[in-house]
Amino acid sequence: MSTLELFDAARARLADAPREALGELVVPRRILGVARAPRVERRGAAWHLGVLLLTDDAVLATGDIVRARQEARRGYAAESQRQRAELAAAARRGGFAEGETVHLGWRVLQPGAVDAGGESGPLAALDGVASVRWSAAGGLMPLQAYLTERVALLLDPPGGA
Repeated sequence: MSTLELFDAARARLADAPREALGELVVPRRILGVARAPRVERRGAAWHLGVLLLTDDAVLATGDIVRARQEARRGYAAESQRQRAELAAAARRGGFAEGETVHLGWRVLQPGAVDAGGESGPLAALDGVASVRWSAAGGLMPLQAYLTERVALLLDPPGGA
């Protein structure tokens, strides 16, 4: 089964499953020299399958994931916490509902490259089998098994998830 066919089969199984928002950070132009706050604009929705995001017509690699929330002044122990809070506030300014999950920094993958024996982000061909690298330090796993597991988790999440 080709990589594209594997993703098409996953889409068919996920037809009624919930999707999460895709967003893009936009820094508005200055008006009369005054900077305006950045915001996150909606760019669609996708099924979140671990390191992959699956849309109706594309496969994406995940980037940052935030929950939209109102901006609040807080003290942060780390600069990374402050940056994530700023992204969450930018998502809220962009019109996302309070607490809505938003994916940022995602990138489009080329599944056809895997069928040709190449790589695209976490997707790669390993001995002729379409595979996915499920974490930065993790090894490759056959894509078909990965999608089967991730789709099952999305359709029937474990209690408390």
